[in-house]
Amino acid sequence: MDLPDSELITLCGASSAEATCLVLWRPSSRARRVSLRICPRDGAVVVILPPRVGRRAGLALLRDNGAWVLDHLAALAPALPFVDGAELPIGGQPHRIRHDPARYGGAFVEDQRLVVAGQAPFLARRVRDFLHAEARRRILRLVRPHAGSLGVAARAVRVKDTRTRWGSCAPDGTLAFSWRLVMAPGWVLDYVVAHEVAHLREMNHSPRFWENVARLTPHRAAAVEWLRAQGPTLLRAG
Repeated sequence: MDLPDSELITLCGASSAEATCLVLWRPSSRARRVSLRICPRDGAVVVILPPRVGRRAGLALLRDNGAWVLDHLAALAPALPFVDGAELPIGGQPHRIRHDPARYGGAFVEDQRLVVAGQAPFLARRVRDFLHAEARRRILRLVRPHAGSLGVAARAVRVKDTRTRWGSCAPDGTLAFSWRLVMAPGWVLDYVVAHEVAHLREMNHSPRFWENVARLTPHRAAAVEWLRAQGPTLLRAG
C-alpha cells in the first residue's frame, strides 16, 4: 500500500503529556537514514524516509523522540493567520488587516491598514498576493542599484515561498528571494538583497565576497541577528 502523504499522530512527551501532530511523510532517494525535522512554517513534523525504509521505522523514531518533537513544537513562534483584524508587519511596521467587501482593488495599504476587498473566502489569498507583489517591487528596487555598484547584472529575479533560505543566487545569475522578507524592516531586506547580489561577483563566502557586501550595505550584523531572532515569526505568517 502507498504511504499517505500526511496523517495525524499522537505523541507522548515529558510527564506523559500527549499532543496530536501533523506528520508529513517524505520519501527521499538521497537520504541514508530515517530523520525528522519540524517545519517552522506550518508546525508539521516532517519524517524523511530513505529508500526501502517503511513507515514503521519512521513511527519508531517519532515515538522515541516524542518529547523532543513536542518541546520544539511548543517553542515555535505563534501563528500569524491572514484574517480580518489580524496585525501583520509590512516593512517592519504593523498593519491591521481590514476586510471591506464593499471596496474594489484586491488589497492595498491605507492609513497603516491593509485593506482587503471582495468576498471573505478570498481574503487570505489576496493578502498573500499583495505581499508577494510588494516584495517583488521592493526587491527589484534594491537589486538594480546594488548590481550597478558592483558592475554585475542578475539574469532574473524570482520571488518564492522558500522554507529554509531567505535568498539564493544560482550559478546562471538568477536571484531568488522569499516574499516573506517584505514583512521585515527595510534594512533587513537591504542586507539580504546585497548578500545575494554580491554572489553575482563571488560565488563563495571569501573575504572578497564580504568586502563586496560591506560596499553595498552597512546592515550585515544587525540584519543577521534580526533574522535569527525574528525570522521564525515571518515563517509562521499566513
